[in-house]
Amino acid sequence: MDNITVHIFQIVVLLFSVVIHEVSHGVMALKLGDDTAKNMGRLTLNPIPHLDPIGSVLLPLILIATGSPFIIGWAKPVPYNPMKLYKDFKYGPLKVALMGPGSNLVLALIVGLVIRLGGGFLSPVAMALLVQIVFINVLLAVFNLIPIPPLDGSKILMVLLPPELSRGLQGMEAGGIILVFILLMFFGEAIFYVTTLLSALIIGPIPAF
Repeated sequence: MDNITVHIFQIVVLLFSVVIHEVSHGVMALKLGDDTAKNMGRLTLNPIPHLDPIGSVLLPLILIATGSPFIIGWAKPVPYNPMKLYKDFKYGPLKVALMGPGSNLVLALIVGLVIRLGGGFLSPVAMALLVQIVFINVLLAVFNLIPIPPLDGSKILMVLLPPELSRGLQGMEAGGIILVFILLMFFGEAIFYVTTLLSALIIGPIPAF
């Protein structure tokens, strides 16, 4: 496959993976009593309502143009109201935050299982595409679990921290996008390394062709 085809495939996988990520947040919120995302039409796999100009378009294009070893991004966050999570006020926000990265890990594990069970029957091209799906979804999970606003890791940390520290972390969200770009600039290789290790564990040995 040529580079253009690979990049197009990566962007399509990234787009639908971040949509699944965000919809999963909304589904968990709905199960816990909050119908905000449902009422706003955000519990849909149609990517259009979820597109974020920076995270879904600008950042992936910048990473491709600069020759980054990976492509990452995000969709528009699915809104939810923690005051409506009446089925679990205490840990509801934690469950909602975990559901996004968790959905990406589940998807990576499912595709990894297909690779392990069908590796001997898959063509090299099909194998390469499936490996890309695993890598991108593991990358999304790893990236989003970093405790920097507005990533999911910060929301998880907010639940676990004392109230005053939680409020301080929440106050950092205004400059969160800048922090994310700084993170990718200085720690992109570390994120890539961790993602590669975890992906290899999920995929297992690739059969020779």
